[in-house]
Order: sequence, then structure tokens, then C-alpha cells
Amino acid sequence: MAGHTQQPSGRGNTGPAPSPSPGPGPGPGAPERVALKKEIGLVSACTIIIGNIIGSGIFISPKGVLEHSGSVGLALFVWVLGGGVTALGSLCYAELGVAIPKSGGDYAYVTEIFGGLAGFLLLWSAVLIMYPTSLAVISMTFSNYVLQPVFPNCIPPATASRVLSMACLMLLTWVNSSSVRWATRIQDIFTGGKLLALSLIIGMGFVQIFQGHFEELQPSNAFDFWMTPSVGHLALAFLQGSFAFSGWNFLNYVTEELVDPRKNLPRAIFISIPLVTFVYTFTNVAYFTAMSPQELLASNAVAVTFGEKLLGYFSWVMPVSVALSTFGGINGYLFTSSRLCFSGAREGHLPSLLAMIHVRHCTPIPALLVCVNLLIPAAYLVFWAFLLVFSFISEPMVCGVGVIIILTGVPVFFLGVFWRSKPKCVHRLTESMTRWGQELCFVVYPQGTPEEEENGPCQPSPLPATDKPLKTQ
Repeated sequence: MAGHTQQPSGRGNTGPAPSPSPGPGPGPGAPERVALKKEIGLVSACTIIIGNIIGSGIFISPKGVLEHSGSVGLALFVWVLGGGVTALGSLCYAELGVAIPKSGGDYAYVTEIFGGLAGFLLLWSAVLIMYPTSLAVISMTFSNYVLQPVFPNCIPPATASRVLSMACLMLLTWVNSSSVRWATRIQDIFTGGKLLALSLIIGMGFVQIFQGHFEELQPSNAFDFWMTPSVGHLALAFLQGSFAFSGWNFLNYVTEELVDPRKNLPRAIFISIPLVTFVYTFTNVAYFTAMSPQELLASNAVAVTFGEKLLGYFSWVMPVSVALSTFGGINGYLFTSSRLCFSGAREGHLPSLLAMIHVRHCTPIPALLVCVNLLIPAAYLVFWAFLLVFSFISEPMVCGVGVIIILTGVPVFFLGVFWRSKPKCVHRLTESMTRWGQELCFVVYPQGTPEEEENGPCQPSPLPATDKPLKTQ
């Protein structure tokens, strides 16, 4: 395969050695194997899921569900149902992660089950639209809330926000390029900060309830509809609630870096999803103890309004909490999305340079720079098919544009991946660009474990047989 370096024979090793540690392994003079390290334990696995689900939305504008529900009681029910639907999906992914222990999440599973074209289209839409726009929006939110104390009476200058956003992205890209352990520690710390901030909101909500301020939560008021929601409104409310849980599947993007994934992947999912459902539901309960539905719908930053009403001098805690939440969210997106690009390159759907890792840090620097019961997955698919149909009915133009963007990947797939008999000049060009990228980023293909070397690779070669191997340095 192009770009492979000569790998050690693996003789004398009794098992894979993900990180330097005493015990059986290569002798003192043997070089350390260049491969992704298994450095993500159960706690870090939980913080990856929780940190990617809980973003700035619950602090800024959790009003989409309320707007389409028409009442407080139904809105709270939708939040609980959103957590239940997410739990169904997480059960499916726990089984998939154990059955197909590859990094890459959705992309790895779609490619394995439905073939290269389906996987490439998913990868195409993610790399072209989803991850770049998500990172841009989250980083701009971070910079706006960091600059808010500096510009308390006006909107922060656009130039200052952009510079701070770029500095944040560059810093976290460097951290993720330097060490998986550093990246997971940042994720642990900032996810803890999010949960502390939301615990403060929930605690203040309980204080309000004990003081008798729960008028909006009484059944007679909670189910007092100011509008009669149609089926379309209910579908949009459920859609908003389910989207608030997006990110629950991100741990599956780093399966190969999990310590004991067969145990820790399901455990992390089973711990994280109920916890996030509890936090989301009771955060909204707390909001309704201090604000009426009309005030919540009118607020552009619900947590800030909540803090101004109840925290007084300490209301500055809420903008800081939003900034911390978004900073951790950026780190989580970078950490997981880079593994998607890494997995895509390993399958030959992206330039092979992206499938290489740093020879010392064992991080994918090029990628950074750029048995469950069948009733459960069936119910999950039916739910999302229902929402998808009503989304097309309610917003046909927006959904149509999304479909067109995805389909633009079809000609790219056939020209870049399916067409193997390309002219030699194209192969020479890609080979020289890959070698230049290797020298710039100091990366090589990860080496297989000793078991893989003895049994052969588990995935097919992503490059055509006509490619010339890159020279090793």
C-alpha cells in the first residue's frame, strides 16, 4: 500500500502495546510501535459523549421545543421523550460499536453495511458542510461570550470575534495534534464545568420551588395551551428536542482509542444519556420557576436572563459558563471529527495523507488540519422517518437543498474513488503531494498490532494496485 513503512515483525510480543508500560512487550532497544494509542478510559468516554451533547443551546436558546409544543407541560414531555429516543439510538450504537470495532462512527458502519458510495456521501456531507459550519458557529459563540464583559453595552466588534475564534481553533488544533491525553483532559475539565453550571441552575430552580415559585409548573397552568399544536408542530417539537441530543454517537468515532471498548463503550453510553436527559429536563424546569413561557420565548440568552433574575451580582457566571461550554464543545468536535477524516482516508475515500499519524505523538495531524432486539432499531428508524417526512412537508426548500448538497458527492465518488484506471500523471501527482504532506506533518501510516500482522489486515487496501509505494525515510 502506498505510504506504508516497514513494520516490525511483532515476534516476542504477547499482545498489543497501546502505550509504554512495564510488562511483556518489545525489548529496551526495540522501537515503539506507531499506532493510535488506547488512552480513553471510562471517565473520558463519558465526558466525550456529555461534552458533545451539551453545547451552548441549553444555555442560550432552549425555546425551539416550547415554541412548537404550545404548553410548558408538553414541552417538558418532549424533552424526556427526546432522551428516550436518544437512548434507543445509543443501544443500537453500543451494539454496532462492539460488532464493528472501527473508528469513524456513522461512516464506518454505513460503509461496512451499505458499501462505499453510501459511506462516501455521508463523509462528503460531513466534511463539506456539517463539521466546518458547526465549528465556525461554536467558535463564534465562544468568542462573543468571552468578549461580552469587555463590551457590556454593545455587540463585540466582528474583527475581534473572528480573531479570537481563530485563536481558539488554532490552540485546540495544536493540543489535539500534540497529545490525545491532553485533549481528553481538556474534555474532562470543561465537561465538568458545564455540569457544574447546569447544576447551579437546577439547584436554584429547586430553591425557587421550595419557596413556592412554581406557578407555571402546576398542572392547570402547565397544560394551558396558548395554541393547539398540529401534527406538524409536534413533529418539529420532537425534532428540536432530538437535535438537542446530537453528539451522543461521537464516542463511536474513537472506538479504536478506547480502553477495553467492549465494556467501556456500552457503559459510557448507559451512564451519559440518562444523565444528559435528567440535566436537560430539570434545567428547563428551573427556567420555568423564574420565567414565564412568554419571557423564555422572548429571551435571546435564557441562562443569562435566568442569572440576572436570581443570581444578582453573580450573574456573570452564566456568560462564563456558556464560554466554557462552547470551548469544550470545540475540543470535542475537533477530537472526533478528525477520526472521521482518518477513517475515510483509510478506506480510500479521502487523500491517503489523512490516514497517517505523527510518528511520536501518534495523533492524526493531517486529519485534524482539514446483540440488540430488532424492535429497538426499528422503532428508532420509524421515529426518524416520521420526522423526516414532516420536515420535507414543512420545509421542502431547506430539505431539498440538503439533498442536493449530498448528491453533489456522487460524481466526486466515481471520479476520485470508483475510477481506478486513472492516468499515471494523476497517480504521480497524488503520490508527490502525499510525500510532501508526510514530510511537512512528520506522519506515517499507523502500524498494525502484532495480531493484525500475523492474521493480516482487517480492511481492504484503499489504494489501487497500480500505486507505487512511497519511499521510507
